[in-house]
Amino acid sequence: MTGYYPDGQPGCVFCDIVAGVEPCTRHYEDDETLVFSNVLTWAPVMLLVIPKRHVSQQELWANVARYAEVAVHMGQIHCPEGFRVLSNFGFEGGQSQPHGHLHVLGGRYLGPYVSL
Repeated sequence: MTGYYPDGQPGCVFCDIVAGVEPCTRHYEDDETLVFSNVLTWAPVMLLVIPKRHVSQQELWANVARYAEVAVHMGQIHCPEGFRVLSNFGFEGGQSQPHGHLHVLGGRYLGPYVSL
């Protein structure tokens, strides 16, 4: 069941996480931004940095400075030896959620590219 969030989209799991309907492990939160652990585990540290307001990936990147600042801060805390910040656009780019977001990956040497 999808929860209600004033700026949310029906069926958006990230909006449900913001609304508290879906559980998550929160690492950072302010008025505009939420950072939580990704359910995927192909890197030891996999954080998602999302705007609390539902926006597309393109809309997030139109105003990326705030979210990038938080992503770098979380990377420095959780992956002091190094980390990667990335963003996927569209199905062929690997985007699985319509809610705009950044990934923070680290916790081990990632190599030139992450293998799935």
